[in-house]
Amino acid sequence: MSNIRQVAALANVSIATVSRVINADTTYKMTSETRERVWKAIAQLDYKPPVYQHRSSVASRSVAFQKIGCIINAREGKYSDPYYNSILSGIENYLRANHAEIYFVRTRKELEDSETLIHTFSTSLDGLILMVRLGEPILSYIRSKVPHIVGIDSKSYENDNIEYDHELASHMAVRYLVNNGYREIGFIGGPEEDQAMCQCRRYRAYANAMEDHSLKIHKQWVLDCEWNASICSRQVEALGKDGLPRSFFASSDLMAMATLRTLSIMRVSVPDEVAVIGLTGIDMSKYSNPPLTTIRIPAEALGEAAAQTLINRINGDVSLPRRILFPLTYIIRESA
Repeated sequence: MSNIRQVAALANVSIATVSRVINADTTYKMTSETRERVWKAIAQLDYKPPVYQHRSSVASRSVAFQKIGCIINAREGKYSDPYYNSILSGIENYLRANHAEIYFVRTRKELEDSETLIHTFSTSLDGLILMVRLGEPILSYIRSKVPHIVGIDSKSYENDNIEYDHELASHMAVRYLVNNGYREIGFIGGPEEDQAMCQCRRYRAYANAMEDHSLKIHKQWVLDCEWNASICSRQVEALGKDGLPRSFFASSDLMAMATLRTLSIMRVSVPDEVAVIGLTGIDMSKYSNPPLTTIRIPAEALGEAAAQTLINRINGDVSLPRRILFPLTYIIRESA
């Protein structure tokens, strides 16, 4: 497994520079060329950042900052997904400019432990940004402790919710592949919180889009990788070179990149033999081999909008809860 020292050596930068790029730290000036070298090295080495590091601490401030908590939807490891790191960066950037700061980041799994839940909310908070759907007992407890809550794709419409259209994302992916001549389209994904993959929004929309285009879904090409890159690689490899579809929609860039690496090992030419389109549009996706065609979710803008909405609520906005839907865009590269 690669480490941050290897990334720094390959990119010819310091370890500190690698850390700043991963954490979207804008405190120090950095050229776009340097940032691109780092992301390329991360993609080439398949480096998984262990943690997202906050650059400052509320406790270290001499003035009183508003305390904002965050609950994220982590799967493989806390803060290992660049998509969520980008959201956190957007939140932090807005809060820093508005006399507020992230006080803690927790996961749903952590809060399912009652001791951790009680300890987390033992300190008074000004607000909370919720990025996962929680069960009613936990959510009710949190509401009793926090005066203002804003969701990011949380399905909690009693509060403001900042989101993107999951169903549209899958339709866009299938439509793009069909428009480029592909008729065999596999799906790679995972569960959505407590829902099995085949019940989740992205898969159901994929199935609907396939039906809209009169295309058959082949069960062997529907891969539930549990959002785990290693499982994804094993499942793609298990299909064998002769058992692959002509294209895959991987409903996460990280899974799409794992698929590309596996196809390369299998000596399958992309996109000549198998095309791949992803979803999220993380920065490192342009450094995969070949560069990944994907659908971009404006993650940092989601974070900024959530933080802005929350600060407005804290400052007295009492209007009805709003649902703010962000647009999706294609990023067309060489993989499809």
